[in-house]
Amino acid sequence: MGLKTESFVELKESLAELEELAFAAGAEVVGSLVQVLPQYNPATLMGAGKVQEIKKMVVDGQVSLVVIDHPLTGSQTRNLEKEWGARVLDRSQLILDIFAQRATSHEGKLQVELAQMLDQLPRMVGAWLGSLSRMGGGIGTRGPGETALELDRRRIRERVKQIRKQLEVVQQSRAQHRSLRRRQKVPSFALIGYTNTGKSTLLNQLTQSQVFTKDQVFATLDPTTRKIHLAEFGPAVITDTVGFIRKLPTHLIDAFKATLEETAEADILLHVIDLNSPQMDQQMREVEKLIQEFGWQDKPIIYVYNKADKAPFEKQFQVKTHPRVFVSALKGDGLDKLRRLMGETLNSLNQSIELYFPRDQEHRIYELGRESQIQKTETGSQGTICHALLTPAQISRWSEFLVK
Repeated sequence: MGLKTESFVELKESLAELEELAFAAGAEVVGSLVQVLPQYNPATLMGAGKVQEIKKMVVDGQVSLVVIDHPLTGSQTRNLEKEWGARVLDRSQLILDIFAQRATSHEGKLQVELAQMLDQLPRMVGAWLGSLSRMGGGIGTRGPGETALELDRRRIRERVKQIRKQLEVVQQSRAQHRSLRRRQKVPSFALIGYTNTGKSTLLNQLTQSQVFTKDQVFATLDPTTRKIHLAEFGPAVITDTVGFIRKLPTHLIDAFKATLEETAEADILLHVIDLNSPQMDQQMREVEKLIQEFGWQDKPIIYVYNKADKAPFEKQFQVKTHPRVFVSALKGDGLDKLRRLMGETLNSLNQSIELYFPRDQEHRIYELGRESQIQKTETGSQGTICHALLTPAQISRWSEFLVK
């Protein structure tokens, strides 16, 4: 079920994507509807006529689940479920359910549980029994939803605190690994992009790894870091992270903060794009919006157009972004060119930067030397000036000492 709040093209794409998400969650899609609304109905979101039309579809098709491509409040969910006699989910809940299915690691399960808890809290207002009655099996019942009836708001908040503490431990562990790589002066890349663009397949090909891959949305949840050797530069690491999607739930972004920090600390981003997708431009815009939201816009980006073997060749001439490379991760085409571009980009990153360390901070110079090349130092009466070769990520980390 889609509701028009955007252009018809975007609505059609979003609805098609919702069907793909439902399929990924294990549902069989039997029909879809769109309604144009001048304003939302606070009780049911949609108009009374549309509610009855969907009720007839539910009864005639023996439908057990209705998914709405728009956020629902707890009371709206309760009212619609009562009217239709079927489970009702919105887009965010469907995505969270897929994540609950796919999470395999302890960290992944914690992140999904946190996101579900944060999603449940606002839905409890005025609709505790309706929005959280998720007993039984099926889509929308996995994860902590099964125990929500026994939890009140206070206990849920306490559980959220516990999960956050456990994720902080994971966050600290990742930070230690990143610190070690910095000390060893190992540059890092991060694969980002829309879900199901082939990031994990690309990681496997570049690093000769065997990370799980599948032609489905959100096949990768847990970040995976692998070593790669670039002939023009030397050793580096590359990290594969969770894919993006339009209308990504904010609770999910918050829960996966530790995972996203792997990307935030990377020296260079590899934006993997499905050249064969009819929604390529829209998917790129969605990723670029999130890049801005996360504050990654100043990082160097290499645009990797994947699935070039499936796309019409003339589509390559429509691409305007730079630097770019066309590859087929599945067949291995274009990967040598990508490796060269990665090495060239790394070599172009290092800048000679002047930093000033006051006398009481001069001990940090040793730390600077462990992760970068110090060209020269000038000792004065109040402190020391260092000239060092830094990448943009390092410049950001040492920004407090930059000479303006």
